[in-house]
Amino acid sequence: MEFFKIRRDIPFMHYALPLNIISFVTFALAAFFLITRGLHLSVEFTGGTVMEVAYTQTADLGQVRGTLEKLGYADVQVQNFGSSRDVLIRLPLQKGQTSAQQSDQVLSALKAANADTQLRRTEFVGPQVGQELVWNGLKALACVVAGIMIYLAVRFEWKFALAGIIANLHDVVIILGFFAFFQWEFSLAVLAAVLAVLGYSVNESVIIFDRVREAFRRYRKMNTPEIINHAITATISRTIITHACTLAMVLSMLLFGGQTLHYFALALTIGICFGIYSSVFVAAAIVMWLGVKREDLAKISHKANPDDPNAGAVV
Repeated sequence: MEFFKIRRDIPFMHYALPLNIISFVTFALAAFFLITRGLHLSVEFTGGTVMEVAYTQTADLGQVRGTLEKLGYADVQVQNFGSSRDVLIRLPLQKGQTSAQQSDQVLSALKAANADTQLRRTEFVGPQVGQELVWNGLKALACVVAGIMIYLAVRFEWKFALAGIIANLHDVVIILGFFAFFQWEFSLAVLAAVLAVLGYSVNESVIIFDRVREAFRRYRKMNTPEIINHAITATISRTIITHACTLAMVLSMLLFGGQTLHYFALALTIGICFGIYSSVFVAAAIVMWLGVKREDLAKISHKANPDDPNAGAVV
């Protein structure tokens, strides 16, 4: 399905060097903020207090968050649990306070704002649980990266695998850099979004790589940059349709999904935007600079007519 068809190839690779310099600077800044500022980890990773409170009427989550902000808790997870009258609150650890003191302080403030507040349960999530989740998250990320590299190497060639994984890690580090710079809360939902971006971004790279392979089969007189330009141009309509639909859904979650889905949707939005960019200008450019050629993908028939522009079919 195509909305439009571009008759003349756009010279994307002509701008590959300056755009990749910008990408490298952005990547370096993201890594710098990750090292110097670190991630603002949620309760699942650091440990803390989990409280469940109930109201006689539908809970006002905005009022609950406002009360907690007055106590010095910023970006606290507040969400409905089970019904609109039950609220789950996840509080990070506070120095000099026990879990019991922390829950008593919060409950007193909530009751001052609404006398109908009732405490259902309170639990302490220890740092050991958070540490296990961190390691499990890193293992999941490593497995995804390894799987992507193996898939691309088997389906295409090692140069495509290397280019694809560099482009994907480029997206992941930039997402994490945004969260480190702005100190947005990094939760399990955000980790899930990062893993989703890995799969989403590699899909776009695979589409372009597939068109590159097809173009090498069809056009013998084109050089590698021209082949890549043709492949990207041929997928523009598909890219616009796919990413416009995806972004519409993700932006709906970002704007109307509430606080619970906010950072999850934000990570996806950043990842999708950079995923489109990296597939076109990072992955494709690295493939070009690695010197991919027709012989890397398949053997060329020597019986083809050299005067035929479509000669050089793969056998």
